[in-house]
Amino acid sequence: MKLRPIDIGIILLTLTTAAIHFTLGQPLFILNGLGYLALLAAFYLPWAPLQQYHKLIRWAFAGYTLVTIILYFVFNSDGAWQSNTLGLITKGIEVVLLLLLLYDSRAGSTVDKPAP
Repeated sequence: MKLRPIDIGIILLTLTTAAIHFTLGQPLFILNGLGYLALLAAFYLPWAPLQQYHKLIRWAFAGYTLVTIILYFVFNSDGAWQSNTLGLITKGIEVVLLLLLLYDSRAGSTVDKPAP
């Protein structure tokens, strides 16, 4: 599989948000970072049994990202999110990641297409 610029973006943004979650050190954040890494691996590893579920994995990846964004604001509903610069930067990264995953679904990933 040849990586396109959108693939590189998805990989870098996922690794960045996972790393940020790991640095926070709390179990919930570490689990969130591990979830991002697991979905990234499932999305890109050329393991044959996963290939048939690539579109479903993409939607799970996008859903996971969206839920992470929403829960950030739910858990910080007292307005604390407004003064959390790292949290807002992370949510910005996740929004761009979500947009890339959605764009990839419309453009059709190279993984979705059968090899010639």
